[in-house]
Amino acid sequence: MSALPATTATVPVRVFGGPTALFEYGGLRFLTDPTFDGPGDYPGDGPPLTKTAPSTIGPADLGDVDVVLLSHDEHPDNLDTAGRALLTGIPLTLTTPGGGERLHESLGDKAKGLADWESVDVERPDGGTVTVTGVPAIHGPGPREEVEPIAGQVVGFVLTGEGLPTVYVSGDNASLEAVREIAGRFGPVDTAVLFAGAPRFHGLFDNQVIVLDSAMAAEATRILGARRVVPVHYDSWAHFTEGHDELEAAFAAAGLADRLDWGGRG
Repeated sequence: MSALPATTATVPVRVFGGPTALFEYGGLRFLTDPTFDGPGDYPGDGPPLTKTAPSTIGPADLGDVDVVLLSHDEHPDNLDTAGRALLTGIPLTLTTPGGGERLHESLGDKAKGLADWESVDVERPDGGTVTVTGVPAIHGPGPREEVEPIAGQVVGFVLTGEGLPTVYVSGDNASLEAVREIAGRFGPVDTAVLFAGAPRFHGLFDNQVIVLDSAMAAEATRILGARRVVPVHYDSWAHFTEGHDELEAAFAAAGLADRLDWGGRG
């Protein structure tokens, strides 16, 4: 059987709960927002968070990871204690500019922050490189300058490489305008790993979503022209208000049910 053309090649994705997924691309293994602590309450500077289900895998079962794509380091539902410990053994962690500075203290040059449209090339084991570009993401409704002082910086990522399909990892983004900017530069994309779940907090942004809801995720798929969408960040935490069923219904209503791929579990 002949190989699939690059634009339709499969990027294997395994999802572990919350925002954490592992995928293989260009001979490299990429991990998103590592969260491996057990269920329980997680107090912090913002509203308290409650984890309701454990990860389907432990850090010791991951195998080698080449790059962590960390949407932000400031919230325990995106980077927890076990996730931070894991970073020390990973060759490269890419995150926000502010997160790169904070993590540099413990990780040194293994942590790098990416501003919007800033890229880094990662060497592939078989030669060539994978280019990872930081792309806009806003962790709440409204313009970045109003959201970031409350919710902090976040970043998304686009992965490209010679002979490889384009992959987009949204991070904790709630802005379809940001998605339109990304689509204008990189669309159509082959695989989009979309953070969803419609998280809300009473008293924060008038209870509006701070990451895509299900209908927004379907619209992001349309904007990106994505062939395939792997949802993450829709289960395992109490502040996620929409899950598997709502995503399935929203994609069906948008005529995009065939784009959904729930990834390998565990």
